Amino acid sequence: MLKFQEESLRQSVNGALALRHQINPFLDAIFEKGITNICFLGIGGTYASAMQTVSHMKEFTSMEVFAENAAEYITTGNRRIMDGTLLIYSSVTGSTPEIVKAVEKAHAAHATILAFLDNPNPHLRELCELCISYPQNEQLKLFMAADRILFLRHEFDCYDDCYENFDCYLADALISVEQSSDSFAQEFAKKHCNDTLHYFVGAGNQWGSTYSYGMCYWEEMHWMATKTVSSGEFFHGTLEIISRDTPVTLFISEDASRPLSLRVAAFLPKICANYTIIDAADYPLIGIKPQYRGFISHLVTHAVTNRIDVHLEAINCHPMEIRRYYRCLEY
Repeated sequence: MLKFQEESLRQSVNGALALRHQINPFLDAIFEKGITNICFLGIGGTYASAMQTVSHMKEFTSMEVFAENAAEYITTGNRRIMDGTLLIYSSVTGSTPEIVKAVEKAHAAHATILAFLDNPNPHLRELCELCISYPQNEQLKLFMAADRILFLRHEFDCYDDCYENFDCYLADALISVEQSSDSFAQEFAKKHCNDTLHYFVGAGNQWGSTYSYGMCYWEEMHWMATKTVSSGEFFHGTLEIISRDTPVTLFISEDASRPLSLRVAAFLPKICANYTIIDAADYPLIGIKPQYRGFISHLVTHAVTNRIDVHLEAINCHPMEIRRYYRCLEY
């Protein structure tokens, strides 16, 4: 398989799961002191991860949980971020200007900060109560923090069993998804490598990853134009622009939002002959208990899009690392 390193992927996922030994003691202590609300902060792809984490949490908790866009926060502020706020964010480089300024502002507002930094920026380290440096698996890291808080609030009583299950089977399940979806991904990439505009649709814990896949992968990395729309909003505008030949990809999760996307799936054949459905339920995920599948739908479809990306990159002879403007120009 093209650019596929099975053992590296296994170690990456299992290493991320092991971070609970750092995450849990910190959150347990913070919870004892009292938390007023929780803010997941991000920009671009990290904001997308924040949105899907909030989507996951709101199914379970009555606590105030929200996603904050870093650029908007440094411009307009948010008075809900204050003493008593637990602010959680992730950053790959640790140098994104909006993130740095937003974290400085949240620190000045006396928020308690948990940071996942792939690159342990010394300045950002100084501004947080706990900094965990581990590459990749951003969505998994945020969900682990979210689930621990839900557990502490007695709103996620399956926590221990769920993560014991993930420890045993998640890495191999995601490896299996990449392996079994590779031929599909290659055909998808061949079919859509010259699209002038592609629509991506998703909901629930899939919405953040759908938004990110269109903007951060196809637009930023492949330089291909997209529009992303949530399944719930699809019928309020976007459906009128879809025709027989419009490229549409619908991601379907197994969380509570599934009916929203199934409604889109039932409608698309009536108006479109160029749609694709990527449904997390189509993958066996050997060992993962049925009741926990919905919690990882976004990881399942991400495993599929990983394979699409490597084939799209090869077909278009366009390395995904190249940028024209991002961090190349002043803006």
